Amino acid sequence: MPQIGLSIKDRWKLACNTGPKRLRLISGSIIIFAIIIYLPYFFRGIEQRQGVVLHDWLLAQVPPHNVSVAIFIIIWGTGLLILYRALYKPSIYLVYVWSLIFVCIARMISISVVALNPPIGLIPLSDPLTGVFYGHAIITKDLFFSGHITTVMLTFLCLEKKNDKIIAFFSIIAIAILLIIQHIHYTIDILAAPVITYTVYRFTLYLLF
Repeated sequence: MPQIGLSIKDRWKLACNTGPKRLRLISGSIIIFAIIIYLPYFFRGIEQRQGVVLHDWLLAQVPPHNVSVAIFIIIWGTGLLILYRALYKPSIYLVYVWSLIFVCIARMISISVVALNPPIGLIPLSDPLTGVFYGHAIITKDLFFSGHITTVMLTFLCLEKKNDKIIAFFSIIAIAILLIIQHIHYTIDILAAPVITYTVYRFTLYLLF
């Protein structure tokens, strides 16, 4: 059924007009909410362990600077963009939330397996909104793979309009550069994130459709 001219309410009614559709939307929302509640406890545990410090040639060439504000603006700007698009197209929300669920699970597994200490020169990210996911504590060991890149990469993959994708694509590049400047992640954390995120996204599409 074409959705042109439908109100937001009607679009969401259409997205929930069968049992399986409602189940995917509701269960996805509940699961991601549960993960968000659990994440601060997970990160606090990770912060207590000791890991290794990697020799990162690229980071060694870049003097660290605090660019938290720029990172904050880009991540939450793209987040508001996909929220706005998902409001009018529930399928975007469905794919994004389930992809995010699997990405969070993948990150928790990889962070648990790959024990790393923070890069030399790291300046903690100051972001009052993202702090919700960390229990408002300073977390520096959630390294492999980058959640910052993953968040924007998922936005890029789930957005459908050409101009939106262009904005998200350049946001990925900008975030990668800024993370290096602030020494928040190792280069390998940043490079691995798009590959893993894309793989998880394709897996999610396979399961949902």
